[in-house]
Amino acid sequence: MEKQLILNLLAVARAFATSRGIELSTVGRVAAGDWRFFDHISDGAKTFTARKYDLVMVWFSENWPAGEAWPEGVARPNRAPQ
Repeated sequence: MEKQLILNLLAVARAFATSRGIELSTVGRVAAGDWRFFDHISDGAKTFTARKYDLVMVWFSENWPAGEAWPEGVARPNRAPQ
């Protein structure tokens, strides 16, 4: 399951970075509070909690560029985690 969550995070992060014309490290800094976040999860150097996953995905959902399609196959959260 963790592998799928990593793929979800990376798909959303890459789509966001592309749509904004920014680096993945910038996305990591603003979305996850760590400019290396996406590098670390993609190479297996670090893991993350379910809460971190939820927080990052909600950040993306709330800050998603208007007119851009959300990545297909990735569930989009509709509210902040409690």
